[in-house]
Amino acid sequence: MSEFIDVANANDLPVGRAMTCAIGERKIALFHTAKGFFATDNTCPHRGGPLSEGDVLGNEIVCPWHFWTFEIESGACVGNPDFHLVVHEVKVEGGRVLVRMA
Repeated sequence: MSEFIDVANANDLPVGRAMTCAIGERKIALFHTAKGFFATDNTCPHRGGPLSEGDVLGNEIVCPWHFWTFEIESGACVGNPDFHLVVHEVKVEGGRVLVRMA
């Protein structure tokens, strides 16, 4: 299993927002909800939209291209069970957000 990688300062991402982080060649979307920090691949599995540019609504992310909605924690697509996001493990230590790639 891979190691946790430091991707962001927790104070730089307010609740209800998302940002893009790079881990090697991959881009991930980092989300901050009332439940904490979560990370998924940044690419929507529907048509490749950049999820970090979408709207965070509660515990869901809305893709900015075609408005598909995904549960941030599980990666499940709200409208189509055939689509899922790759979800990565996240922890916060010392004010830093760390991600372990799935």
